Amino acid sequence: MHDEELILRLQRGDEWAFQLLVRRFQKKIFSVAYGITLDREESQDIVQEVFLQAYRNIVGFRGDSSLATWLHRITVNRCLNWKRRWARRFKWMHVSTDSKDDDAPAAEIESPLPNPEDRVADAQTRQQIDKALKMLPEQIRTVFVLRELEGLSYEEIADVTEIKLGTVRSRLFHARKRLKEILQPRVKEEL
Repeated sequence: MHDEELILRLQRGDEWAFQLLVRRFQKKIFSVAYGITLDREESQDIVQEVFLQAYRNIVGFRGDSSLATWLHRITVNRCLNWKRRWARRFKWMHVSTDSKDDDAPAAEIESPLPNPEDRVADAQTRQQIDKALKMLPEQIRTVFVLRELEGLSYEEIADVTEIKLGTVRSRLFHARKRLKEILQPRVKEEL
């Protein structure tokens, strides 16, 4: 079903269409939320909030952007609101408890590699990348996640984050540069 038909059905209150919307976008929305919050449980809550907000507001959806872009925008805004609430509540930088070595998100990723040693090495690499992402400032991490993990175009990122195209390019450049600075010494250590 094309997005246009899905939107029309959603606007008419079609329950099956809403289930389809969730199935179609749930993983991507979670990926964006986790990439910004770096907290698995909060990301799951945000995904639910995004779909609830989409359900409530679909009648007002004008189609100025694609359905995916609209959902990404809601997700980014929900994540940023969560970060602001967290900062006000605790007045210090949030550090996810998900990054413990024994239950890190990377260890849950299924690898096509049959060798257990390779799986451990892959998990360790993912943990290093997650740690490096945590070190990025929120604004550049958000742009990086939307581009590199979600595959959005520069124009879509500008639309989702409501920033200028040049700012998207600049933040992406700085994110890549900073990640390279963070990860390069770790790569050399392993060689």
